[in-house]
Amino acid sequence: MKYLVTGAAGFIGSATAKKLIASGNKVVGVDNLNEYYDVNLKHARLRRIDHPNFTFVNADIANRESIAQLFETEQFDRVIHLAAQAGVRYSIENPHAYADANLVGHLNILEGCRQTKVKHLVYASSSSVYGLNSKTPFSTSDSVDHPVSLYAATKKANELMAHSYSHLYDIPTTGLRFFTVYGAWGRPDMAPFIFTKRILEGETIDINNNGDMWRDFTHVDDIVEGVIRIADVIPSRDQSWTVENGSPATSSAPYSVYNIGHGSPINLMGFVKAIEDELGIEAKKNFREMQPGDVYQTYADVEDLFQATGYKPRVGVKEGVAEFVKWYREFYSK
Repeated sequence: MKYLVTGAAGFIGSATAKKLIASGNKVVGVDNLNEYYDVNLKHARLRRIDHPNFTFVNADIANRESIAQLFETEQFDRVIHLAAQAGVRYSIENPHAYADANLVGHLNILEGCRQTKVKHLVYASSSSVYGLNSKTPFSTSDSVDHPVSLYAATKKANELMAHSYSHLYDIPTTGLRFFTVYGAWGRPDMAPFIFTKRILEGETIDINNNGDMWRDFTHVDDIVEGVIRIADVIPSRDQSWTVENGSPATSSAPYSVYNIGHGSPINLMGFVKAIEDELGIEAKKNFREMQPGDVYQTYADVEDLFQATGYKPRVGVKEGVAEFVKWYREFYSK
């Protein structure tokens, strides 16, 4: 089949495109290669995908005309929409970047799917939509009406926008709430990358909430496996579903939302210890209070994704951290 993968120079997008091509599909990858973080890393990810069945398009999903033309020209079978302005803290200082990429961009992708009758849209939501929820594990049957960052609010909006298009235009859409993805080729603004870099350079790392935080760290290989599996599970209408009796993760429209995580949260200090052990260096630590937009714990209930796809994360933290550190040392030694 022919796939569109947005955010193809990104962490998850590049890995997804690479695996789709390995399975014999054609992939058109879109990315605007913005300078939110090191563009050289994005170019390096794209070089890894180099293949006759991969076409890269440098475009901004917020550009209505260019995205409409791309859909019209290529006639995709499926779309995996991973492009977004990421980062919780960045959203506090730069809100308009999130409106452009995460709201306008998402709408342009939905419109492209509508106009060209795409068979399935899979898009990235986020565990951050759970916001002030304290009941764990986080379930897709829970209310997600109290986000604590604009980033989280845009991801909740993405789910609502997708539902409206599924309802109005019969477009099958599936949202995936990602939980703390890490691994080789990861983003420089995320904790594993920041910690590793600073420890190796002898700098102090900041430990939020004095280390009393838990994250459902999920390796990128497990994430990509789940993304590709769910692309084959196309939601259909369920006329028996009602708002009063149905889960908010399903609908009478061809619409679904799933958590995609490891399902076993790790204490932040335990994750730091895994990095220290792999580097053979004890980190200099600055313990501080909880930061704006942060949450105490993320913990994914992935039972519905398992039932739908057989998805079962396989990479443990020790193995995943070792792989990340090995990649980091090799990549930056060059």
